[in-house]
Amino acid sequence: MDLLNTLVDKGLRRELPTREEALAVLATSDDDLLEVVAAAGRVRRQWFGRRVKLNYLVNLKSGLCPEDCSYCSQRLGSKAEILKYTWLKPDEASKAAAAGVAGGAKRVCLVASGRGPTDRDVDRVSETIEAIKERHEGIEVCACLGLLSDGQADRLRSAGADAYNHNLNTSEETYGDITTTHTYADRVETVQQAQAAGLSACSGLIAGMGESDADLVDVVFSLRELDPDSVPVNFLIPFEGTPLAKEWNLTPQRCLRILAMVRFVCPDVEVRLAGGREVHLRSMQPLALHLVNSIFLGDYLTSEGQAGQADLDMIADAGFEVEGAGTTTLPAHRAREGGGCGSHDGGCAPCGDAPAEAAAGPSEIPAARQDLVAVRRRGAGTDLAPNA
Repeated sequence: MDLLNTLVDKGLRRELPTREEALAVLATSDDDLLEVVAAAGRVRRQWFGRRVKLNYLVNLKSGLCPEDCSYCSQRLGSKAEILKYTWLKPDEASKAAAAGVAGGAKRVCLVASGRGPTDRDVDRVSETIEAIKERHEGIEVCACLGLLSDGQADRLRSAGADAYNHNLNTSEETYGDITTTHTYADRVETVQQAQAAGLSACSGLIAGMGESDADLVDVVFSLRELDPDSVPVNFLIPFEGTPLAKEWNLTPQRCLRILAMVRFVCPDVEVRLAGGREVHLRSMQPLALHLVNSIFLGDYLTSEGQAGQADLDMIADAGFEVEGAGTTTLPAHRAREGGGCGSHDGGCAPCGDAPAEAAAGPSEIPAARQDLVAVRRRGAGTDLAPNA
């Protein structure tokens, strides 16, 4: 397929595809799916070999968020029956993180619900980072605390944070349909603050919220321009009790096409398969490893993932290997002193040949599978052992 040959060549040169090419990936037929995965897999292996980086989430503070993000089980007015608790103490968070590290996680992601941290909250998280680093030398720590105020990114960096996560989630044009209590520009500004402080920026998206192909391409192109080091791709988990509980718009095949498109647009960044993979990819998760080079191990913030050992078995069975602590995740050309993001060379190239006409349309969207959405009842905030 000429389209895929063009995209592979561009990916190996780190050139930005055209919007038309990115849209064409999403429009490919199920008959062509394995060719799409194989092509994007060549780009993935060029920059990351067969390594898979493991990340582990610790939910420092769960529920009762004042923001109204429609996709979130912790949102204002959510009736989802999730765990709700206030800040974990540094030793509790460090203990929770230890389970993920023991399972092979290279990065611990510290997340707290809320609009953004107070200065006291930054102090709490700083103490937690120090406790984790003291216990696990060399482990990466990423903070995800919402919108940052002036100077807070610098304080987190001084405390030992390596990265900061703040997702764009969807396109700028449709952002107001998903959230009204803050803006798309607020999110962009927070990512830029993290970058300016020397933190490795982590910013991604959520697919499956009813967005169009154009929205998906828009947000991924915006991410490419913002240039984070990590791009997590989440697939909506439709929690009962949230406004998007009835949104079941994804098939495993569409999820794979979305991941392939992200890889072509962001060829040399850490593309992370994040929340919702078990719900929407299901038995096709191993194919996604040919597209992404990073996953979350075990459970998520308010939902349960598959068993940590099952993740490790899946990686091994698919012929991949867990990335070790002594290996640098990003290609050398993206690294810069201070640990922040690198920069891309090149830009838009002329369009390639038009894609071949699809032989068959995409698969039909399956019926809602609410039985696959499991609310987290173990780990942080409970007396039960975590899943890692």
